[in-house]
Amino acid sequence: MSEKIPERKQQKSGPPAFVKYLGLSFQLFAVIGAGTFLGWWIQQKSEMKFPLWLLLFCFLSIVLAFYQLWKSMQEDE
Repeated sequence: MSEKIPERKQQKSGPPAFVKYLGLSFQLFAVIGAGTFLGWWIQQKSEMKFPLWLLLFCFLSIVLAFYQLWKSMQEDE
């Protein structure tokens, strides 16, 4: 009458998972914010009426931020 005791999965040492995702959220915020600020700054220097540079850098920074997120999630697998 031997009962098997389920083995517990060994937890990795280090910070909890939410710390990693909190860091990723700040990284997304920083990249998008920096890209938008750069676009705004170039827009102010160019003196154009249409906010071309602001829109361009804003969308490029969003694409870059999500690419970084995707690469980071690929490392987890």
